[in-house]
Amino acid sequence: MRFFVALDIDAEIRGRIAQFMDGVREFAPDARWVAAESLHLTLKFIGEWPAERLDELKRTLAAVHGQLTEITFSGTGFFPTPKSARVFWIGIRVGPELASLASAVDSATASLGIEKEQRAFTPHLTLARTGSGRPQRTSSDRVNSSFRRLQEKLAAMPAPAFGTMSPREFFLYESKLSPKGAVYTQLASFPL
Repeated sequence: MRFFVALDIDAEIRGRIAQFMDGVREFAPDARWVAAESLHLTLKFIGEWPAERLDELKRTLAAVHGQLTEITFSGTGFFPTPKSARVFWIGIRVGPELASLASAVDSATASLGIEKEQRAFTPHLTLARTGSGRPQRTSSDRVNSSFRRLQEKLAAMPAPAFGTMSPREFFLYESKLSPKGAVYTQLASFPL
């Protein structure tokens, strides 16, 4: 089974993002767009984890505590760079509380033998991917024109603002891969 830990997106913000995606999707028709109902803010990708140890994972996550914070969704960008873009994302403005929560989740899961993150936490909301969708920069980065028309369209628009939310819990999700894309299921919630 494949798992990750994430925050859910408020329905009102999700609706605004879905409307935005509908308006720009045609400018990157070859990209793999995330379904609006699948949007989430990842805190930790766990990957494969044995089903028989699921309760242990839930107990470990239940011991994680975080502080309430406001998260503002606005602006857009591309990973790893605009020229070699493989991921299109929405930006997030938030205080240090979110990075602290991600770090606490990372440390807690590391106690179970799950590999710790090597990169600093960079909050973002992925909307679309091309190629492998790997956001990290590699020595073989090449110009990727898949998002060029979308970048031109976005440059002519004001930066979009989608709203602010204050999450009160985080979730453990299961991710099932299918030919139509990943399907995410919330398995457990944990209060902040």
